[in-house]
Amino acid sequence: MRTSSWIAYVGPFPFPWGQAGSRRMVGIARSLAQTGYSVVVAGGSDVPVAEQNLNEGEPKDSIRYVGVGESPAAGMSSLKKLWRVFVEWGGKTVQWLDRQPSKPSHVVVYGGSAQYMLRLLPWCKRHGIPLIADVVEWYDPRQMKGGRFGPFYLNAQVALRYFYPRCDGVIAISSLLENHYRELGCKVVRIPPSLDVQTDQNIFRLKNPGAPLVLLYAGTPGKKDLLLHVIEAVEALDVTGTRLRLKILGPTLEHLKASYNRSEFSSNIEVLGYLNQTEIAQHIRAADLTVLLRESARFTNAGFPTKLVESLANGTPVIANLTSDIGMYIRDGVEGLVCTDCSVRALTLAIERALELSGLQLQAMRYSAIEQAKRSFDFRAHSEDLDSFFKSTERASS
Repeated sequence: MRTSSWIAYVGPFPFPWGQAGSRRMVGIARSLAQTGYSVVVAGGSDVPVAEQNLNEGEPKDSIRYVGVGESPAAGMSSLKKLWRVFVEWGGKTVQWLDRQPSKPSHVVVYGGSAQYMLRLLPWCKRHGIPLIADVVEWYDPRQMKGGRFGPFYLNAQVALRYFYPRCDGVIAISSLLENHYRELGCKVVRIPPSLDVQTDQNIFRLKNPGAPLVLLYAGTPGKKDLLLHVIEAVEALDVTGTRLRLKILGPTLEHLKASYNRSEFSSNIEVLGYLNQTEIAQHIRAADLTVLLRESARFTNAGFPTKLVESLANGTPVIANLTSDIGMYIRDGVEGLVCTDCSVRALTLAIERALELSGLQLQAMRYSAIEQAKRSFDFRAHSEDLDSFFKSTERASS
């Protein structure tokens, strides 16, 4: 049975798994449940049709989820998808809220576009319920179809600049977003990506002195990650695989060839394509380091890479240049290796340093990586801040 006091966490994303956004919602929900809140997630898919327990170690009914069908269905025509996103979006969520036997104490929205917010904000105002925006991006025109004057980019900008500042509070994923909304007078709490950090002693293995150094990239490069730079750096250092190997999880080999206009890659690059979350975690633990390279721009500094969090949580240090808040968590030679910039040359120098590390040095970095994850990215570490933040929004809205 649901308690009379509960939080609605809504957004047009699959839940509990499917995207980085899905994992974000799981982490926030678990932090809230840790302090005694009951959370119901209304996800974007059309399943499950009835509320289900998350059942991941939390007390029964502390986190429940249901699909409200906001996301366009598979096989829907392009015209119908556009109609759903630009005309109907948010309607099913408000209808779901109206059907509930008791109203939530708060509504948290993740990924709400202008249309989504256009429905949700008046509903919350009408019922006297605080609306909290979970903000994780500041989009660049290059990321959106149609560019700067396209409907997707303009839609996102209206939400970021107009609707989110009018919410009762903002959960920001980065310092850039925290400072931006605080300067606008918003109540803000900064919460990076979070998950359940569990120590597995197998991750502290010693690297075989004769084995090649294994680097790993896991994710979807999109417009952010400079995966081609990583490939070129690895190929420049060793094409045979005797000293160095790169595993790529996420994109397929055909996708990479088409994206980078390449007919082939060197034999020490292994492209594994899409894998499930359990398989990804196993590959991360087996790697010596993961690699993340991004240009420094507003859209990269506003977000925060979930893949970095997952790497540290699995005890694998990271080679990265410092964008967003990465410098708060990756110290050179401790939790990873820092590139001076996002160039192939800078990454090549960092990998050369990694090749010189002993097995004991890599093992020490593994310890540091998971200890950092426990301090900074375990969902339990953010429960107190979120509890205080939600209580402050209650007082502000009363």
